[in-house]
Amino acid sequence: MASAMKIIKKLDIFILKQFCLLFAGTFFIVLFIFMMQFLWKWVDELIGKGLSFDVIARFFFYAGLTLVPGSLPLALLLASLISFGNLGERLELLAMKSAGIPLLRILRPVVIFSLLVAAGSFYFQNVVSPESCKQLAALQYSMRQKSPELEIPEGIFYNEITGYNLFVERKDTEKGMLYGIMIYNQGSSFDDTQVVLADSGRLQSTAEQKHLQLTLYDGQRFRNMQNTGSAMDHTTVPYMRETFKEEVDLIAFDNSLDLMDASLFENNARTKDLKQLNHGIDSLRTSLDSIGRDQYRQYSYGFLTHTALTGRKDSAQLVTRVAQKPLNLDTIYERLTEVELGSVTKSALDRVHSGESQTAMMMDFSAYNNHVLREHQMERHKKYTLSLACLIFFFIGAPLGAIIRKGGLGLPVVVSVIIFILYYIVNHFGEMMVKSSTWDPAFGAWLSTFALTPIGVWLTWKSNQDSAVFNWEGYQRFFRRFLGLRLHRNISMKEVIMEDPDYAALLPKLREFSADCARYVQERHLYKMPNYFRVFFHYEPDTVVINLCDRLEAMVLELGNSRDAYIIATLNIMPIVAPDAHTRPFYDARRNMIVGLLFPVGLVLWLRIWRYRLRLWHDLEQLQKQVKYICQRIVKEGLVPAEASIPKTEQSE
Repeated sequence: MASAMKIIKKLDIFILKQFCLLFAGTFFIVLFIFMMQFLWKWVDELIGKGLSFDVIARFFFYAGLTLVPGSLPLALLLASLISFGNLGERLELLAMKSAGIPLLRILRPVVIFSLLVAAGSFYFQNVVSPESCKQLAALQYSMRQKSPELEIPEGIFYNEITGYNLFVERKDTEKGMLYGIMIYNQGSSFDDTQVVLADSGRLQSTAEQKHLQLTLYDGQRFRNMQNTGSAMDHTTVPYMRETFKEEVDLIAFDNSLDLMDASLFENNARTKDLKQLNHGIDSLRTSLDSIGRDQYRQYSYGFLTHTALTGRKDSAQLVTRVAQKPLNLDTIYERLTEVELGSVTKSALDRVHSGESQTAMMMDFSAYNNHVLREHQMERHKKYTLSLACLIFFFIGAPLGAIIRKGGLGLPVVVSVIIFILYYIVNHFGEMMVKSSTWDPAFGAWLSTFALTPIGVWLTWKSNQDSAVFNWEGYQRFFRRFLGLRLHRNISMKEVIMEDPDYAALLPKLREFSADCARYVQERHLYKMPNYFRVFFHYEPDTVVINLCDRLEAMVLELGNSRDAYIIATLNIMPIVAPDAHTRPFYDARRNMIVGLLFPVGLVLWLRIWRYRLRLWHDLEQLQKQVKYICQRIVKEGLVPAEASIPKTEQSE
């Protein structure tokens, strides 16, 4: 017992060593790929900003931390596929099963490791990832605001630089050039205003990040000069015009990275842990409920009733009556004087317009709160689903690797990418439906889990049963039988024939077979519709067709040794007859009865049986002609004695 336990422990260590090394490698590969995808989205924010190395390092560090939970499932899938594919390819998995160790026992150490990875993923999402998302969001916002030269829009005035209004007609971000420049420099007063027109220019940050260097080409500068006339005389304003080919101006502008406070992003769902998400969900639900109750109280009695009550002396008594029973609006309307009626109508219309505006504002506010609530609920569910995806991907990858028995980075990578794309599409579709308020957040978040879990269970069961899931011949046979596709004979001339066919014995058998086929076609009337009840509820084997099929295959097998090319060619065009396809849809009698009771399904299968009967009729007609050709060929080529070529009926006469 101790020796057996020792062997099992060594086996666990061997499997874990194989798996963990691959998992470490695949994890960093997957994380690197996701980092490159993330960098591609943010490359415009990094290039030309003059960012220091520590800022870029912090950016990649926080981005990598946020991508870790999404990388773990794919890394587990790829590592399990490769590791168990290697074990199967090297026949090590077969040796373990031959020793009496079931697949589930072989998977046990790696399952425990996957559970630890799933738990670590949940901890990472709940503790590390929220803070990383918060810091990354603050860093991204600060990087956007760092350098103004890439943020200057085309066609409108840009006033983010203090004291300057800058208009750019067109810009080339690749060359860093600005075209069609117009600058208003307000200076300290109106008398110091300057207008600069330039054909092109370039705006860059200086090395110390304290100034902007504005280089202008082919332009003119217009500058106001102090008016020497009366203070009230504004008929003329003297100015100075200066033309230049190239001019360089320095603008005071602190362009160093001013990191934004990360606490400003605490309301985002991605920056919260599970406890904060639950608190946020409760707060949002309370806010939405309070808005609904307030709206209900405000409009419960209607604007006209409220206005009529507040405009009368006996309003207290009427309020009591309204509380006790519904108020008759027609009675209130008739009791109003003409002056009161006009005042009430005007007041009611004002309240209606005010109520419409308030209701529209409340609807927008409620829609925004509902959107934020759904984001919080979705993020809460994702902390569980993304952790559970580690286990699901393992139970897909490990059995699949044991089945396909292919290691390396070829087929396993292709299969992993296909499975992950399927998971991503289903998961993204669920998130979009939740954000559009079409689905419940729980259903949308767990849709990908519900879709992949049956696949993992089925693959694990198939692998544990040593089932050939990827046996393409089996699938071909199933679809060929389901669609009614037939096989074709492939008989070729043999170079070495040990024993020639006994044509003298085969000739009467061929003639008898042809006669039996003709008799069966004449007696059974295969062109007629089959009996529905007999097909599904009273099956009887067609012994005649079974006998004909056995005799046909025996004769084809013997004639396959023929040296005559004509006979071989005729054998190849002989149809392969299915002995029971025209009698019942399934071999199991209980299954036949079930589909027979399900009339729409049974009707389709009944028509399929009729089709097989017609095909059998055609096959038997063809067999008669082809057997006749073979008999004529045997006689014509003199392959039998003259007396053997005469049928028995003619010999008796």
